[in-house]
Amino acid sequence: MASDLGKNDLGKSDLQKEAAARASLQFVKDGQVVGLGTGSTAAYFIKLLGDEVKRGLQIRGIPTSVRSGELAASLGIPLTTLDECQEIAVTVDGADEVDPQLRLIKGGGGALLREKIVASATKQLVIVADESKQVPVLGKFPLPVEVIKFAQALVAKEITALGAEVSVRTGPDGKPFVTDENNHILDCRFGQIPDVEGVARKLSDMPGVVEHGLFIGMASVVLFARGSEIVELKR
Repeated sequence: MASDLGKNDLGKSDLQKEAAARASLQFVKDGQVVGLGTGSTAAYFIKLLGDEVKRGLQIRGIPTSVRSGELAASLGIPLTTLDECQEIAVTVDGADEVDPQLRLIKGGGGALLREKIVASATKQLVIVADESKQVPVLGKFPLPVEVIKFAQALVAKEITALGAEVSVRTGPDGKPFVTDENNHILDCRFGQIPDVEGVARKLSDMPGVVEHGLFIGMASVVLFARGSEIVELKR
């Protein structure tokens, strides 16, 4: 399955991301509704999926962000919505970290809310990543927490009390990053998170938290590109 991506222009990490994305195409079948993830690795998948649609693959996509939807539309991928279809056969998405239990930190691209909603409606969540995303314990990557603006300062104080360094994510203009749902994101540096479920529960219980970036028990398959090999891990 050829891609028009110029390999000479890609670094090692990008080559691995493209390789993992290409390997994920095996999980997409004709006639399916497919969740389209957000982020650099998911973008490779969307571009490769666009190639397959041009060759005749019949699918409909549900994007997890405005920018993924725009990319898919530009490539001729037919799109649908959760209003029209509440069951998704397979979603291909990236991750910022993956632990041995296939628990994830996601949200580096700012789309964690829609990503988690789409993942929850998906029969098979396939995560694609380069080898740097595989970690023994989650937490080196800052944990994104989406919050309503009204509660931002209060939630930041409560998360700080849990032991994290908390900062408001900003965009290129230096202003707070605004999600597709018009919320802000707190990037929370916990360091290692030994009790992933406990932290997830505490965050979910905080009034003002819209969603957090811990994805637990959702990934079906993770495809890591490691050198020239694809390592497949299943839950």
